[in-house]
Amino acid sequence: MDYVRDVLVRMLRTPSPTGRTDEVMHLIGEELQQLGVDFYLTRLGSLVAEVRGEQARPDRAVVVHSDTIGCIVKRIRENGRLQVTPVGTFSARFAEGARVRVFTDDPDTTYTGTVLPLKASGHTFGDEVDVQRVAWEQVEVRIDEFVESPDETEALGIRAGDFVSLDANPVITPAGFVNSRHLDDKAGVAAALGAFKCVIDHELALPVNAHLLVTIAEEVGQGASHGLDADVAEMISVDNAVVAPGQYSRETGVNVAMKDEVGPFDYHLTRKLLRLCRELGIPAQRDVFNYYRSDIATALNSGAETRAALIGCGVDASHGHERTHLDGIRNVAELLVAYLQTPLMFAWDEERRGELADFPAQDAEAAIGEYR
Repeated sequence: MDYVRDVLVRMLRTPSPTGRTDEVMHLIGEELQQLGVDFYLTRLGSLVAEVRGEQARPDRAVVVHSDTIGCIVKRIRENGRLQVTPVGTFSARFAEGARVRVFTDDPDTTYTGTVLPLKASGHTFGDEVDVQRVAWEQVEVRIDEFVESPDETEALGIRAGDFVSLDANPVITPAGFVNSRHLDDKAGVAAALGAFKCVIDHELALPVNAHLLVTIAEEVGQGASHGLDADVAEMISVDNAVVAPGQYSRETGVNVAMKDEVGPFDYHLTRKLLRLCRELGIPAQRDVFNYYRSDIATALNSGAETRAALIGCGVDASHGHERTHLDGIRNVAELLVAYLQTPLMFAWDEERRGELADFPAQDAEAAIGEYR
């Protein structure tokens, strides 16, 4: 967990809004190099790593994403401040008050600033500050430079299309709570890296090869649309689980999603993961997410012929002022370590085609008994 904490904080302090993820992917790649894990990068920039097992194919994959929500400069306002548009889906309400960094085309030139509502001063606007609409057109970025016109801002090298990242400001409390923006999905990446480090450090025997796929555009829907080979028979996506009223997910345990807005996840694989949690004493909850899609959606929509499941540590106020707990990250990592040591669930899954008599039973009790 010392390693997990360290790599998590370093990733959180590395801006990576979708579309500007090179720096964080270098960080993750360097971690895998230190672990001695073979990997390559796809043309679009996703990372595919592999830890070899006793059987090369079919194999399995753990999928996480390194990109986060953020903003892009839409235009420079008449007062020299920036109108921005969101990258990914989140409310302008949760951008208000954020400290940000503005990245120009010059890699050595960045600027700091703050996202403010257009009516930010109560001393000037009085009660109007409380009734202003919540919308991206109602906020602006005040950069920390002497600018009062579009010309002065443009002279700094700031243009439409420049990326604006929201500072994460990670804080880990004595009680183990992790308060930070962008825990979606850097907490998941940290858990996966911790799990693969455990497998390697302890030389654990894996029955099949295990991939780690790190994607870079999940927040805008690209997800795991590429990078998985046709031999992947099982895929686990590790992402944030939604902690909110009406949800079962919790910050301290493993949360197994049974369904999101795309559809239910694999019947057998989700129940195998829940069974592993029961056998190992890992606290776990089942949950269903309404306004949610993960890397899995694009993988399956792109034709991946694989069983798929979604797990995560619970994140309170997701895409806002997020919080999770180190226990939740640890429990997800422990489940991954256990899962990677199990064979594929069914002999059926070792072949891409089979006979009806070999197909798994739908009955829950019978299916649980057949897991290997």
